[in-house]
Amino acid sequence: MKIIRTKDYGEMSRKAAGIISAQVIMKPDCVLGLATGSSPEGTYEKLVEWYNQGDLDFGDVTTVNLDEYRGLPKENDQSYYCFMHCHLFDYVNINPDRTFLPDGMNEDPDAECARYEEVIRATGGVDLQLLGLGRNGHIGFNEPGEFFEKGTHCVDLHPSTIEANKRFFASADDVPKQAYSMGIQTIMNAKKILVVVSGEDKAEAVKNCFFGPVTPKVPGSILQMHPDVTVVADEAALSLCSLPE
Repeated sequence: MKIIRTKDYGEMSRKAAGIISAQVIMKPDCVLGLATGSSPEGTYEKLVEWYNQGDLDFGDVTTVNLDEYRGLPKENDQSYYCFMHCHLFDYVNINPDRTFLPDGMNEDPDAECARYEEVIRATGGVDLQLLGLGRNGHIGFNEPGEFFEKGTHCVDLHPSTIEANKRFFASADDVPKQAYSMGIQTIMNAKKILVVVSGEDKAEAVKNCFFGPVTPKVPGSILQMHPDVTVVADEAALSLCSLPE
């Protein structure tokens, strides 16, 4: 695991975007696993900026997203479908037929999870998976539990996750209580993993995930077992960790 310390969110976003850019340049038809939420917003902003400068071409890129709220129509402005279009897809030359997310409106969880696993398999596998990190150590919507979920699954969102996400909704009552999420095994199958983390409120999660025991009670701790993980984190997120200068 490689940990890159940055001064702030802006530098974190720039360095993370640089890693994704290198992947796209070196393998133009790569498969990117994408994340949502506030952590990667700045990264997507830099990618759009570099695309507009003529430095990047997304024409042959395929994307698969980590997760989607269950029961939220894609037209809803808080759906992750909408997030991806508002922050990346609508501003670069990516082929819409090569962008994939779970279908939050599929009322059959087993069918949707099986469908999305097949979608990921059919891409040939993820070359680079981008991840954020929840305050409780979740990756995707893999919440703390007694075991690591393998494949794509329907998850009951942890109260702390609902609390953290309520800022995006009118109230906590409006936050969906379930989501479809790639499982831990699906995430770990990616050839490379890139984690972006910012802010003092994530410091405990960073310490537990990357410097504590590997346990499903801290889902992100499994990343210690992956052979190619890069964590880009700002000073605030690393404030509880002792790293060599």
